[in-house]
Amino acid sequence: MSSPKLQLNQVEGEGSDEYIQIGVSDPQKIGDGMSSYMAYKVTTKTNVSYFRKKHWSVMRRFSDFLGLHRKLNEKHLHSGRVIPPAPEKSAIGTTKIKLGSDKNADSGSSDFIERRRAALERYMNRTSAHSTLRADPDFREFIELDAELPRATATSALSSAGVLRLFNRVGETVNKMTFKMDESDQWFEEKTQQIESLDAQLRKLQGSMEGLVNYRRDLALSTAAFAKATAVLSSVEEHSSLSRALHQLSESTERTHTIHHAQADADFYVLSENTKDYIHLIAAVKDVFHERVKTFQTWQHSQITLAKKREAKAKAELAGRMDKVQQAQEEVSEWEGKVERSQEEFERISKAIKKEMEQFDVMRVKDFRDMIIKYLEDLMTSQQQIIKVWETFIPEAKAIS
Repeated sequence: MSSPKLQLNQVEGEGSDEYIQIGVSDPQKIGDGMSSYMAYKVTTKTNVSYFRKKHWSVMRRFSDFLGLHRKLNEKHLHSGRVIPPAPEKSAIGTTKIKLGSDKNADSGSSDFIERRRAALERYMNRTSAHSTLRADPDFREFIELDAELPRATATSALSSAGVLRLFNRVGETVNKMTFKMDESDQWFEEKTQQIESLDAQLRKLQGSMEGLVNYRRDLALSTAAFAKATAVLSSVEEHSSLSRALHQLSESTERTHTIHHAQADADFYVLSENTKDYIHLIAAVKDVFHERVKTFQTWQHSQITLAKKREAKAKAELAGRMDKVQQAQEEVSEWEGKVERSQEEFERISKAIKKEMEQFDVMRVKDFRDMIIKYLEDLMTSQQQIIKVWETFIPEAKAIS
């Protein structure tokens, strides 16, 4: 099965000669039964100065990738960083692999493993493209440490941490639905509308691409069936030149079946999967925007509390309760500091998000440009191959007498 070439990430803002390139390959099943797991070879090539080597490889299990994303998310999301999402877990696909054997692996399991490998590679390269994330100690340990990482048990959906994350997500969803921030920054108002529109259009595009992939795969299957039918017909045809032409038609059609199948893979890996990645990236952008809303809520809560503390102090002064005034003044000073800090935090995350979105838009345009060019190149190649197949067959058809 074909797979996309490794991405070459130029290091932004640090000199155009610097790069980092990460490949995920050689998926291996370790162990047997439900205790087994998949491990992948992670190969890094870079000339970024703070990495110890220029070219090296380590082995990582799927849960390690999820653990890395969780750590980066916990450390950097509140700072306004857009954290590229890791590939989603699939209970069905994982169970099939755990219960199957390497010798008896069916095409469905092989396809699942290849899809996951390619998704992990895209995830690693998107993460490494971010200057802050690739310099993170956890990221550097992930790609550099030539040893097993501590087991990331919290990534399991059935773990206590997994259940807690589920409840937290429910709470976050309710908060998003119930709290509406009065936006005072026109940039955020316009960008939020743009993100919502982009999300809706990408989902429509993804649906169309899935239809295209399914059509191309059905075409490949139908072409293979036609090739077999003409092969059988050629074997019973008594007319020698017609039999020979039918046999050549079968072989030519079989070659076009292979081409259609390869193009279906290109449709899937180049178009469909990259578009799906961006749908998930848009969700990550929305998470960052919600972090800003949460920071605003904290600021607003601090202002409300400060007003109450000032009111309590004023009442104590009017009542002549000097023993209460001193304590009230200390509380007012404390909350004045909290208001100032929360305002600074809100302004800081707003500034950080604007910078993140500027880089996000640059990368989005580049990724879609590269995706379109790669798709057109693959499409042109497949069309040229098909033309060559039929040009070779034409003399055989004309030779029928």
